[in-house]
Amino acid sequence: MWTQVAEQKKPDLDARRVNILNSPKLGGSCEKDSKPYLRELGIEIIERKQRIQFTPNFGEQVHRWAPYIQGFSAEFVQSIFDQYKREYENPVILDPFVGCGTVLVQAKLNGYRSIGTELNPLLQYIANVKVNGWDISPTLLKKVFSGLPKTYRSLAPNFLKSSKHFNPSVLKNLEYIKGGIESLRPKSKTGNKVKELLWVAFSSILIDCSNLKRTPCLGYTTKKNVPPELPWSLMELKVNSMVSDLKTLQMDFKPFLRTPSEVVLADAMEFRHQNNFDMVITSPPYMNGLDYVMNYKIEMGWLGFTSNHKEAKKIKDSMVVCDNVSKGLIKKFSNQKDVYLNPWLEDIVKKISASIHRRKFYRRFDMPILVHKYFDDLYRVMRNVVFAMNPKGRFILVIGDSLIADVYVPTDLIIAKMGKELGFEIEKIEKARDRRSGQIRNYRLRETIVTLRKLPS
Repeated sequence: MWTQVAEQKKPDLDARRVNILNSPKLGGSCEKDSKPYLRELGIEIIERKQRIQFTPNFGEQVHRWAPYIQGFSAEFVQSIFDQYKREYENPVILDPFVGCGTVLVQAKLNGYRSIGTELNPLLQYIANVKVNGWDISPTLLKKVFSGLPKTYRSLAPNFLKSSKHFNPSVLKNLEYIKGGIESLRPKSKTGNKVKELLWVAFSSILIDCSNLKRTPCLGYTTKKNVPPELPWSLMELKVNSMVSDLKTLQMDFKPFLRTPSEVVLADAMEFRHQNNFDMVITSPPYMNGLDYVMNYKIEMGWLGFTSNHKEAKKIKDSMVVCDNVSKGLIKKFSNQKDVYLNPWLEDIVKKISASIHRRKFYRRFDMPILVHKYFDDLYRVMRNVVFAMNPKGRFILVIGDSLIADVYVPTDLIIAKMGKELGFEIEKIEKARDRRSGQIRNYRLRETIVTLRKLPS
């Protein structure tokens, strides 16, 4: 199906520049390269600009408890609920890639039962707290935080470069906050929930207190001036915002406080749902260089979800593949027999392999196999979802396309084609915004909303 090329040495910047200048995709666009695929599907992409990124959530109740820069907006999720509220009177909602819980939080705000799966234990924990901590007394939360001991110091994770991540005085205060939370010994379910809320608050301030930034990848910055007392100040602000939100929830959303919302720590490729769903709203990982585990290694380490880099790598290799996974995982996949493939994907994989051969270098020689595994992973998720959906239920995905080794990869259209193979009809594909390629900056990509509808059996 493809020919592997030899692994090359790291190129110099001039060689990279030459490849960019010689790229046949320079100044190109996804609109042009999508045409053959759209003709075969017999559909058109609808232009419908929308605010779908997570950024607006920073000011939204509950959503603001923990930032997740890769997520989408509560406003977008609400627009989907509003669009179909006459068709589904009391829908059951699923998000197979729950992230920090935007879909589930918004579902609960509408009184809809919801379930989500998430393989990252940090994000599963945060999402669960965000949907199941609404019944906690705001007064109790504030009281526990105000009385938090400041004499217990719990050291930062050994496997992280904590002294490089944080200024010494800041690090010390973070360790006292961590120790104070750990010292709590709740004797009731309510007490446990209070402690969980404090952990979520603590996780949300770590990057702001560090010498790091996440835009969207985690990296060092020299532009931050972090005073020693910032950890305590940010914790107080975060807890006060939680207190304010709990008051609003218990006053304005009282009927929905106990609406069932479950977040399962599970692999969406393997997990078999016991419920039937009316709407599935999700955004799968994109096929890019963003490492969805290492990007949250600070929070995962400080909250005890990983104790070394090997554990983090194991989690990463279990998720839908990105181009930072281990070479061994991709080699193992290349030897598998029962994998997803269609003519589009086979052609794209061959073109990527040929393009890498023509170049003098590429960041991964096994990129063709990785691309194949990405779509095999998504197919396995979709196959699980379709069996758990009610007839006429909708599967709504936010996804971005890609340019890899000068080969256009129409992720949204391949997903739509998968949907047809699995018993969905393609109801519509809407272009929400323009994106830029990480390789050829003037090549225009898109982010789309793919709406699939399950056909009656």
